[in-house]
Amino acid sequence: MNFYPSIYVINSRILIKRFRDSQKKAGLKDIPETYWKKLHGIGIDYVWLIGIWETTHSSIKKYCFEKNLIADYKKALPDWTPDDVEGSPYAIDDYNIYANLGTAADLITLKRELNSFGLKLILDFIPNHFNAESSLIKSIPQLFLSAEKKLFQQDGITFFQSDKKNIFAHGRDPYFSAWQDTVQINYFSEEARNIMTDKLFGLADLCDGVRCDMAMLLLNDVFYKTWEVILKNSDYKKPADEFWESAIKKVKSKRENFIFIAEAYWGLEKKLQELGFDFTYDKKLIDLMKENDIGGIKFHLASDKKYSGKSVRFIENHDEERSIKLFGEEKALASAVLMSTVPGMRFYFDGQFEGKTTKLPVQLGREPIEHANGRVKKFYDKLLSITNRKAFKSGEWKLLSPSSSGGGDLSFENILAWEIHYLNQQYIIVINFRENDSYCRLKFDAGKSHNIVKLNDLLNDDKYQRSADEIIREGLFVKLVGYQSHIFFLSN
Repeated sequence: MNFYPSIYVINSRILIKRFRDSQKKAGLKDIPETYWKKLHGIGIDYVWLIGIWETTHSSIKKYCFEKNLIADYKKALPDWTPDDVEGSPYAIDDYNIYANLGTAADLITLKRELNSFGLKLILDFIPNHFNAESSLIKSIPQLFLSAEKKLFQQDGITFFQSDKKNIFAHGRDPYFSAWQDTVQINYFSEEARNIMTDKLFGLADLCDGVRCDMAMLLLNDVFYKTWEVILKNSDYKKPADEFWESAIKKVKSKRENFIFIAEAYWGLEKKLQELGFDFTYDKKLIDLMKENDIGGIKFHLASDKKYSGKSVRFIENHDEERSIKLFGEEKALASAVLMSTVPGMRFYFDGQFEGKTTKLPVQLGREPIEHANGRVKKFYDKLLSITNRKAFKSGEWKLLSPSSSGGGDLSFENILAWEIHYLNQQYIIVINFRENDSYCRLKFDAGKSHNIVKLNDLLNDDKYQRSADEIIREGLFVKLVGYQSHIFFLSN
């Protein structure tokens, strides 16, 4: 059976400050149940809380006040102060709860509360690295990728000396400079793999799934390519299996329904799914949207059904610009319809429903005051009320092919369309993904029991009646102004 869940993503360090008062600080236990129930009520199935794990406070002053970061802080929060900088949630000390949020017991209580009314909790697993000043460097230095002194002397960006004895690599993506606030884990070490598997196994008691940061960096071929300068002259050999396959299998032996979400790029998403990931990021889709590549979107959505259904569809996240800024308001709303009605996990970022425009650096623990965009909020209220129906979470999805409305008009190429069937229900989604008016004919099985088909446009509160014979023979005539969408529910 299909299951296309919705996930809501929020920085927990920001969230708790919305519930503090002048008398005391707030923690996870102070977030009212009504907040979570409201999310569940609009169709959210999973909540991913960013920033749960403790950072290494001594590293904040050293790594979080670089020139580029300060520029980002000023842009997002003009009145920022050093006290607002709480460190990167992706350069953690270890898997201990951030003290400002509360205790491990508070986290377990929150999970139970969410589960009691149908919400599930997702937390971060950051498998590639820890903070460059993590306490683990002293307690288990064999966890990390060590290097010879000459490499540090040649490249002080990628390598660092943690003490008089040890030189380690910073964590990195092979296409970019190293992340200075991190230390790289050695995935060609069996001992390091076992340690990280145990840490992941322990998380299964605290949450219902994990979002795995930069998951593709752990693949054997990627890891070797990234660290060939060390590995080619070392005693470490390429492991016989992939870390993810064995680690996921072990965790799922404990909790079968524990889910794994991979942040993944470079066309490696399908491989990660084959290794056991339940869902993988679909960066390709948002890139095609940015490029206005409608043909590319159609081709991408027509990919392997099993792979497509495990894709995470998004138009915002903490690494991307806000959708309203990225696309403009009209295109952002069309993009929201697109991502919310195709197979896969629907990923919504805190502030997206209100049309927020500030991209907040993850190091900041305070947000600016932004008032909701009334039109955007109303649009999402409507859209979410529609996509909360079982058809959109469990229905059978099929891409449709718009054709010319006649007279040589080619604007049909601007239109995206698909249908969803669930039990005896049928929905037709049509999106004009261009700023100009567009027209098309759209053929689909409109049923043969009656000649008149009623089309209830749930998104725009309009109703139409059309001939089933015309729809089947010539296609439904559709006219859409720039970036407008229809979500039709069909009845006879």
